[in-house]
This record gives sequence, C-alpha cells and structure tokens, in this order.
Amino acid sequence: MARYAKEHQQVTRQRIIEAAGHRFKEDGIDGSGISTLMSGAGPTNGAFYAHFAPKDDLVAGVVAEEPRAQTARCRTFQPGRPGPEDLVRAYLSAEYRDHPGAGRPSAAPLDEIDRCGHGTKRAYTDGARALIDAIAARLAPEDPRAAGGKAIGLFSMLVGTLQLSRALSDRRLADEMLEQGIKNALTFTS
Repeated sequence: MARYAKEHQQVTRQRIIEAAGHRFKEDGIDGSGISTLMSGAGPTNGAFYAHFAPKDDLVAGVVAEEPRAQTARCRTFQPGRPGPEDLVRAYLSAEYRDHPGAGRPSAAPLDEIDRCGHGTKRAYTDGARALIDAIAARLAPEDPRAAGGKAIGLFSMLVGTLQLSRALSDRRLADEMLEQGIKNALTFTS
C-alpha cells in the first residue's frame, strides 16, 4: 500500500508540474494562482501543499522539468547541420509563437524568472546549461566544447527572437521577425 501511495504521489506531482508548465507559459507565473493551477491538474487546492510548500517550489519544479524535456527533444535531432537546422525551424515556428502554452519554456517571460527565488533561477540556469550543451553536441558532435560559444549565441538568438515575435501586435512584422530569425540563426549552424 505504501508503494502505491508513493507512486501515486509522484504521478500526481508530475501531473501538477505539467499542468503548471502549460499555465505558466500561457498566463505567466504571476498570472497563475494556486486554484487555477490545480484546476488544470485535477487535484484540489489542498492537495497542492502535499506536493509543494509554497508556490515557489512548484515554479522551481516546472522550471527544472520543462528544459529537461526540451533538452531531450534537442538530443533527438541529428548531429551536424541538419539537426540544428531542424531545431531552429521548430523553435522559431509560428505555431509555438501563437500557442505559448504548448511552446518553449526558455521563451517564457524571463523577467518573471528573474524575480523568482534562487532555487528557481538555479533550476533555470541548470536547464539552460543542459540545453546549450545539447545544442553544442548537435553543432559539433566531434568536439562539442569547441561549439560552446556558437551554442550560446544560437540559444540566445532563438529565445530572443521568439519573445520579440510574441510581443508584436503586427502579425506581418511578427512573421518577418521569425523568418529573419531563422535566417540569422542558420548562420550559427554552418
């Protein structure tokens, strides 16, 4: 019975993290209250505190989990030019721009992460570092360390371009932002 309870807790915790990740990307961290987060995850508000002390614990959990999934996806892209090109086109797509809840966590409002506690910032930093390392391994599989600077530049360009495109009210300019971002980012992949 104790084993089931522990597994059940882990499944519930993961479900809360996934629902919160979607909600944070959609409405922002500050725009997501506990009741809204829990309504998307299933359990009651009271169940939240069985898994997370304050909301900051949940934010840190989401910020840690989301980049893991993104890094795992990045590792599925081929090494060499085709893989990073696929990554760029997937990241800078109108689909992710227009549906932030299904989009990339690195393009979530970074100013909100900046206002979070040390644990959340550390989780984001660890996730960003892992993703940068995965990008470097795609750019130069024979020597990923040599591609570290390019990977940082590419990551920065992708995140910045997607955030800027989301912030624009002019759809045509937002589309041009993505198209030019793709062209610029592809220079890092050669």
